[in-house]
Amino acid sequence: MKTKLSSLIILFFAIASFSQDDEVILIESPIVVVNAFVTDKAGNPVSGLKETDFTIFVEGEPQKIASFSTEETPFAAVILIDTSGSMENKTSLARSAAIKFLQEIRDEDTVAIFNFDSKMHLIQDFSNSRDVEDSIFDLEAKGMTILNDAIYEACVLLSKRSELRRAVIVISDGADTFSKRSAEKALQAALEANVMIYTVDMSSPEAGKDRIIHQAVLKNFAEKSGGRFIAISPKITLQEAFKQIVEELGKQYTLTFSPPPSQMDGKWYSIQVKIQREGLQVRHRKGFSTKPISQKTKSR
Repeated sequence: MKTKLSSLIILFFAIASFSQDDEVILIESPIVVVNAFVTDKAGNPVSGLKETDFTIFVEGEPQKIASFSTEETPFAAVILIDTSGSMENKTSLARSAAIKFLQEIRDEDTVAIFNFDSKMHLIQDFSNSRDVEDSIFDLEAKGMTILNDAIYEACVLLSKRSELRRAVIVISDGADTFSKRSAEKALQAALEANVMIYTVDMSSPEAGKDRIIHQAVLKNFAEKSGGRFIAISPKITLQEAFKQIVEELGKQYTLTFSPPPSQMDGKWYSIQVKIQREGLQVRHRKGFSTKPISQKTKSR
């Protein structure tokens, strides 16, 4: 009880430091959620592991696992479709992939769909429906790109969900031209809301050096949040990429632990998950930060 009270007091003073025009999302419980995806040497998902197979380390120190669940846990996801001008001739592919994603979800999973250009637009609110709103067929490529803002806003929405597994799936060429938030701010929002970011790269090889830069941004979002970066190629289609993401979200292990009050200070703390069995690999978020995230409500 004292530990929880101390953590909430620290969070209270952290929140007080934000200006009044910020929307603050309070982390009510000092619990860190780690979703882990385990594969064998061939890259195939591994099921049937037990809590005793896992050890969580924070800054090299082992942590006591507070809870453990297997792949039956439902997930909430937000699909973000980039419809800015640079995505011309690619929106139909993105639309087909989003529809494919909905067809693969389970009854207990919920998905929301947005498109973004100079602004973020709701296509379909959170639902477990496998049907999609007709407005998705009206998407047109236009305007600038608010990639960072879209990821941030999606994480704000997911932070209010009850599901422990949360994901943002981004279909984009990685070029941000109009966001008021930085990539670091967007990533911070994902880490604090326990959101895994899956980035599907739609950039063209003709983009040259710019493509390398934009791919690095998408890879950073995926790697640090525990998600996955997927580059579309002749070997993997966009629909196949989305099928893989759905399967992965349904075959994870969810572990939680309680950090000590000394780590409820807004700083970055690294996480490492190890498995006792030989030959297995695990992908998970790279760290956590407990500082509340804020959203400016001032107009551009």
